Amino acid sequence: MRTIASPFTVAAPSGARIRDRLRVDAADEEVLTLVGQLLGRHQRADLAERVAIGLVPVKDNRRAERKKKLTAVSSSRWAGAMTRAAEDQYQLGMRCLYDERAGLRRVIGKIARRLAVPCGQRTGQVRGYQDRRERFQKQRRLQALKARLAVVEERIAEGRPSVVVGGRRLAKTRHNLADAQLTAEDWRRRWDAARLFLTADGESGAPYGNYTITVDPADGSVTIVLPEPLRHLANVPRGRYRLACTVVFHHRRPEWLDRVTASQAVRYDIVRDPVRGRWYLDASWPAAKTTLPTPQEIRATGGRMLAVDLNADHLAAYVLDPHGNPVGEPITVPLELTGDTSRRDGRLRAAVTSLIQTARSHGCTGIVVENLGFTDARQTGRETMGRGRRGKAFRRTVAGIPTARFRERLRGMAYHQGLVVVAVDPAYTSRWGAMHWQGPLDDQSKTIVTRHHAAAVAIGRRALGPRIRRRPGVTAPDRRIGQRRATGQTVSAPRARGTTSPPRTTGTPYRGGKTCWSRSDQLVLFSVPRTVRGAPGARRLTSGPECVDSANAGQ
Repeated sequence: MRTIASPFTVAAPSGARIRDRLRVDAADEEVLTLVGQLLGRHQRADLAERVAIGLVPVKDNRRAERKKKLTAVSSSRWAGAMTRAAEDQYQLGMRCLYDERAGLRRVIGKIARRLAVPCGQRTGQVRGYQDRRERFQKQRRLQALKARLAVVEERIAEGRPSVVVGGRRLAKTRHNLADAQLTAEDWRRRWDAARLFLTADGESGAPYGNYTITVDPADGSVTIVLPEPLRHLANVPRGRYRLACTVVFHHRRPEWLDRVTASQAVRYDIVRDPVRGRWYLDASWPAAKTTLPTPQEIRATGGRMLAVDLNADHLAAYVLDPHGNPVGEPITVPLELTGDTSRRDGRLRAAVTSLIQTARSHGCTGIVVENLGFTDARQTGRETMGRGRRGKAFRRTVAGIPTARFRERLRGMAYHQGLVVVAVDPAYTSRWGAMHWQGPLDDQSKTIVTRHHAAAVAIGRRALGPRIRRRPGVTAPDRRIGQRRATGQTVSAPRARGTTSPPRTTGTPYRGGKTCWSRSDQLVLFSVPRTVRGAPGARRLTSGPECVDSANAGQ
């Protein structure tokens, strides 16, 4: 059995981001396009220069020199935003190279271990391939993976990642327009929109938190500092351009107003959606650091928790009391992730909202989820997730589970509702939940309890501290209770033969000086029949006093 990691509290969101639509006219759209294209061209050139420098310490990346060069063709603040964006893109590219190298090494090691075993045989826990044809195909794949790994390692050694501004997926779509159901003009509009650069970093002390792109909270007007070559397009003093439209920021408006009125830094991004033909303004700012309670502190408060098991088409949840016992009926939240990206994200947000409402209605302190990540499984593919039609369907199901996006959406939305998110190790939760909890819960519940609901109980108990597996006999039927209740509370196990304690007599010390009372001091005024067990299976009814001593006749 593998080592199970300790549960931990998911960190609070590190920032906030809101969006509002810019209803620009034709003149505003032309100006925004010219500014975005000019800045985007210079930013891409700066990114290429940063990649050529390679992997060096921050003090040696020549940012001051590059910023001075960009200031001459734009402005000082635009140049700072462009050099900062180039550095972020470079560091992200290096991290992607490291992840790709780790995944290739993992796949190569798995295939090599299976190739070392003869076809149709097994050595320990490593199984060889089914036949020689599959083995030959895997040998060819191993050679291709080693060639890819050599290229990745060479790029890491040189410190030069491959970065495509606008997205590599969109760039490859240009060669498959028929499959993507796009025309050359549609693709060009998307490509140009993705390569625009209209990002202004915030600055504390500047008017309303940003001097380059300023939003007046009084009337919602938006003004932009034009780069030096486009200053002739200004319609307000100091080389600025005022848009004909205004913004409101309905979502989280009080937080935004608090920052802009105090002249705290707010970053603005102007984005164009070529599919809908719309322009948007995004505002973002860092959030204050918050120390969330640890799982141990949550247990000490004695609050309930809502345990959630994430699946491909639904969320299975159960409410647990502070002792780890399931309360109420199982909860199922449908999760239909079909359609385009925005629709899938909206449905995921609706499912998270249902979970938060359920947790608040049951008085839960937080929500418990699994620390899932199918990165290893997706990289190894057929080597660990089955083969054939059944394995392909399973891999497709795993690929459709939004583990990372679900965790990020739940973390942010639960934090703003005063709930804590706890992540636990997913090891054996489904197996132990079905083994120890599905049967008892199904007997006492009015609805059908699936193995996913049982897994949710196992997830919640792992966060609260009690063990998942239950001792036998806990939920045995009792005629006096009349109803079985699935709990994880343990009972005293019967002692082994020969370990019973000696009988106590009158005067025997017991628990801190107490003595066993003499049963002759007790009176039985009425004869009560009782059942006495003799030999196994034999019963006899007796009547009389509870002791053999005679009662005091004077009383």
